[in-house]
Amino acid sequence: MEEGIFMAAKVDKETCVGCESCVGTCPVEAIEMNDGKAVVDEGKCVECGACVSACPVEAISL
Repeated sequence: MEEGIFMAAKVDKETCVGCESCVGTCPVEAIEMNDGKAVVDEGKCVECGACVSACPVEAISL
């Protein structure tokens, strides 16, 4: 069986406004704030897309 390629959520630091909407939305607590910007822990991210939907400035992608 071929395994799929796992791609954790990515944050565009230039676009991120530090609103923390993604932090509260992540079901596995994979996002924290660092210097006012969202940072994704790639080891925890389950690629659910909740943060992508929550971001009001579209700074997060999968």
